[in-house]
Amino acid sequence: MLNSETIKRFIEGVQTDCEDTLLPPENGTEAIGQPIIPFVLVRGTRRTYLERITHQINITYTNGCYDACAVMIRRLIETLIIEVFEQYQISDKIKNKTGDFFYLADLINFTLSENVWNLSRNSKQAFPKLKDIGDKSAHSRRFIAVRDDIDRIRDDLRVVVQEMILLANFN
Repeated sequence: MLNSETIKRFIEGVQTDCEDTLLPPENGTEAIGQPIIPFVLVRGTRRTYLERITHQINITYTNGCYDACAVMIRRLIETLIIEVFEQYQISDKIKNKTGDFFYLADLINFTLSENVWNLSRNSKQAFPKLKDIGDKSAHSRRFIAVRDDIDRIRDDLRVVVQEMILLANFN
């Protein structure tokens, strides 16, 4: 005969099992499509975090989470800038006195003015646009990104990501 405590533990166990099966994978999931960043750009970089960020950018766009997409774009740009400076062994140029990396505005300014590489005109024009949408989505209380906001920067993003990955020389 089952007592009420046994039944209660059984029900709680079933609920926990059901909840666990509804959760997404612990390490995230891969994007089904590539609407914003073609995955081929980050494949083979040996940087799994770039691959996961790229998946998240594509997933958030596909699911209509445009502010999240813009913030992840911002994060990817920031990460790629740091990777390039580290590749050229000049990352101290983009750090403050305590060794922390500067904020994105300064990172972009240093990237645009660095003489070690020669950024394309398209990348130079794209960086501020990418920063702007990322900043609005991350920091503006009243700004809510819509699909068109992301669509307008898609080509700029592709140019910057590809150029920065080539400069970072991951291969």
